[in-house]
Formats: sequence, C-alpha cells, structure tokens
Amino acid sequence: MSSNHSIKEILESRSSVRAFTDKVIDGQLIDDIFTSAQRSVSNCNVQPWQSRVVTGEMRNRLEKELLAQILGGAEPTPDFDWLPRYKDVHRERQFGSANALYGAMSIERTDKRARQASMLRNWSFFDAPHVVFFCMDKYLGIMGAVDMGIYAQSLSLLMEEQGISSCMQGALGQFPDPIRDALEIPDDQGILFGMSFGYADGNAAVNKAKTNRANLGDAVQFYS
Repeated sequence: MSSNHSIKEILESRSSVRAFTDKVIDGQLIDDIFTSAQRSVSNCNVQPWQSRVVTGEMRNRLEKELLAQILGGAEPTPDFDWLPRYKDVHRERQFGSANALYGAMSIERTDKRARQASMLRNWSFFDAPHVVFFCMDKYLGIMGAVDMGIYAQSLSLLMEEQGISSCMQGALGQFPDPIRDALEIPDDQGILFGMSFGYADGNAAVNKAKTNRANLGDAVQFYS
C-alpha cells in the first residue's frame, strides 16, 4: 500500500535494512516499481541499467553458490574497480557507520568472528526474499556508474513509498562469476552492485542501527 509520505520524509526516515521477513512481495507491485524507475534520469538518456531481479529458487541457488565460493576462500574478482581506499574524513565516516552497525548488534570491535559472520550475511541477502543485481555494459565506465546510482536511488525511494525496505550492497559485485553463470549475463556486461529488498524484520536488532549525516556546510557551498 502506498504511503502518504513526501520524498523528504522518506529520506529522513529510511535506513539500510539488514534483516527481512520471508514475506514475498506481490509480483505486480515489483513490476510497477521497476516500471516507474525507468523514468530515472541518465546521461544523454542512454539508460544503461540492465537489472536482474531474482527470487524463489534462483535466489536460493545463488545464495548457496556465493556462500560456498566465499567460505572456500575465493578472492573477490569484481567486474569494476569500484572499491576505494577511504582516508581522512571519509575513513572516519566509514568507521562511524561500522560502529553504528555493530553497536546495534552488541558486537565488540575485538570480536572478529562475530563481525565476519555479520559480513557473510551480505551473500545470503540478509534473508531478503528478493535481490536485484545492477548490471551495465563494461565500456560505459564512470558515467554509466553515475547513471546506475541514480537509478538505484529511484528504486529505493519507490520501494520505501510502498513500505518495502532495501539495502544497497557493493559486496554483491565482488564475486560475479556464479551470478553471471546462473543468470547468463553476457561477458561484455558487468555486475556493478546489488540490492536486497523485502519487508523489514521490525524485531531485528541490526535494523536499529542509524547513521548520521554531515552538516550542510560540510557538503555544500553556495555562490552568488
């Protein structure tokens, strides 16, 4: 059911959800949301997104194959070099996000085993019944990635409007091979990142994690 909240209210209230119920979203609603997201802006209207939405048996197959690869000691082989080495204030914000997440779950900084187990949940899609892999032609580079980010944000807001939660996951682009094989993704397309989505588990401690935002003056300068 659609909410009456404004975009501003949705932005102020939403957060990344990392625990979902097993309730499946109506297929027509998913179709409607992705249809609306087609109105997202893109450079020169190239609309580079090639989304693969996975549920049911295929979702379970990919979870099993991804976890097997990671637990087997495989190294990441992303299609795109998207992982920056944060420094200075960006590093501080990264630590702040981690502290909020692990603090909500009462996981100590020294508890490496619990932190690794929490990280591993990325590849079980945080138990969400649905996941979308955001793919694009590899040659598009950074401009394609910009367009993909705009598109993914549109999807996230459209979902929130319908009471559907999500979590953007760069981790879902780290091990593309099982996904490429299962979904028959052409070699000239790459998996940039993914997003798990579904209905949030309101009782999960991890969903209590909240991150802050920089002050306007730290992010925006006005000129006249």
